[in-house]
Amino acid sequence: MSLPRRFPIVSLVLALLCLWWTPTGAGGLPETILSIKPGVVAVGTFMVLRAQQHQPRGSGFAVSAHHVVTNAHVLPAKLDTGRKETYAVFLPLDNERMAMREAKLVRRDDDHDLALLRCGGPPLRPLRLGRASAVREGESIAFTGFPLVGALGLHPATHRGIVSAIAPVALPAASGRELRPELIKRLSEPFDIFQLDATAYPGNSGSPLYDEDSGRVIGVINSVFVKRTKEAALTDPSGITYAIPVDHVRALLRAAGVKPRS
Repeated sequence: MSLPRRFPIVSLVLALLCLWWTPTGAGGLPETILSIKPGVVAVGTFMVLRAQQHQPRGSGFAVSAHHVVTNAHVLPAKLDTGRKETYAVFLPLDNERMAMREAKLVRRDDDHDLALLRCGGPPLRPLRLGRASAVREGESIAFTGFPLVGALGLHPATHRGIVSAIAPVALPAASGRELRPELIKRLSEPFDIFQLDATAYPGNSGSPLYDEDSGRVIGVINSVFVKRTKEAALTDPSGITYAIPVDHVRALLRAAGVKPRS
């Protein structure tokens, strides 16, 4: 007769064990976003002698306490050094305030449209890097950045989707009239990119593409660079979003002697 009275205790123990064994990714995407957002920044320029001193141009993310990765095309081709224009990293503090840190260009990889910046100040919150070899077509992904940053301000937004294809950065042209310098270079030095079933907007360039559950970065959102070759023959380019695999970020960091967060 004493057995039924133990049932509530057994149920309680089982419930506690279930909570203890809850996997790390059980919080889903909302929890992952909370861990990602502190490491996402806007990237642009700063100039005192300018009507708009702060000019965010795209997105980026911290890879160490003082290093940020973005797309090379996010940075201006040339700084106005005569008027003391500098690269800058912008960090949202709340809905109304932001922090700005001057930055220096450490290294560029124009072949993969990547750039590495270094900034001072308090340590940044670096994101963990994954491996491109682990990415599979159909995998759920998300990216966080600053779409339409000039119009919407420094309010990070997250978009989600799947990896729809892992494909070459450029396809052979149907005729010689479609050949452009960028396309010729890509065909001579091919590499794979991630094609995404997700929508990125101007300002998202440089955003980290990451696994929904682990939050590990698997790529860098890119549009302009890839579309010049991937969709060069189209008169009306598609809204497909592309990303540069994270292995090229790792190579950039190795070349610069920067150790990413493990």
